[in-house]
Amino acid sequence: MANEIVKYHNELNTIPLRKFTPVEMNLFFSIVSRMRDKGDTTVRFTFDQLKDLSNYKATANKRFIDDLKTTYIKLLQLHFGRTSQTGLSFEAFVMFTEFKINGDIEVPYVDIQVHKKAIPLLNDLDSWVRYSLQQFNELQSSYSKTMFRLLKQFRTKGFAYFSKEDLFELLDIPKSYWNKQVNVDTRVITPIRQELTAIFLGLTITKKYGKGRGKPVIGYQFSFKPEPKNANDFNKHAPTKIEQDAALIKANAQLEVEKEYSVQDKVKQKQRELELLEQYIALQKLEMTKEKLTTPKPKEEKSSGMTAEDKRELLSGLRNLFSEQD
Repeated sequence: MANEIVKYHNELNTIPLRKFTPVEMNLFFSIVSRMRDKGDTTVRFTFDQLKDLSNYKATANKRFIDDLKTTYIKLLQLHFGRTSQTGLSFEAFVMFTEFKINGDIEVPYVDIQVHKKAIPLLNDLDSWVRYSLQQFNELQSSYSKTMFRLLKQFRTKGFAYFSKEDLFELLDIPKSYWNKQVNVDTRVITPIRQELTAIFLGLTITKKYGKGRGKPVIGYQFSFKPEPKNANDFNKHAPTKIEQDAALIKANAQLEVEKEYSVQDKVKQKQRELELLEQYIALQKLEMTKEKLTTPKPKEEKSSGMTAEDKRELLSGLRNLFSEQD
């Protein structure tokens, strides 16, 4: 499996791999890695080749054939397709027109052919996602695998935002989790942070909240150190548990530093609010005093140390302050 790169059109990342297990994901993207730039030519994989490509652990051919069959059956249930740049045209198709398994011979194999309309997903790419097959295969969680693919699409930008609905659909998160944030945090976000923080350096996952009762989560922002365009994806392994833990410790320490700065900023803001309020109270007292005087003297107005322009700026600052809080 050395030096195997997965490369395909961005459109393929928009299709949720519903109910796929990690093993089935490995098989599918191992096949994709070897179908690139083959047009609609039938490509033959021996069982040994495909097992090696997909980092397949079980040894029995019967089990392997069963996993190949379930992978293809699930692929048939997906809606592969292309959308025009305007978004007004769309067509759907199965990705493979041929998927023939022959396990009755000495060197068993599977023959696979790409659908004619799916050729642009794997050939003559104008935009693409690229990553190490080995690194992908060695990830354990299906959520981590999918998030790995999605973030690799933004590898040179270091930033990606997904609405809650889009992300949950792409990750194939059970509907029962959608309104239970604790389940999303512990069973989805936690394994993603555990496995991917050492790959996407400085990875932070920030929830975006909407308005309304309880401030519901409406999206997720992923930030990390951008990769160079010419980054080497060859011979990459997924991080070991020790490397994952070390990266998490470093990332969590950085988050604590950022929180500390955030607290300091809030203290400074409150101090500024207090100063403005004190000035406002002093201004109000001055106005009340002026109202009591029948003939206010210019000297008294000067002694306040505050011109009409100062008053306008102060009141403007207070209005801005309270509007920000709303």
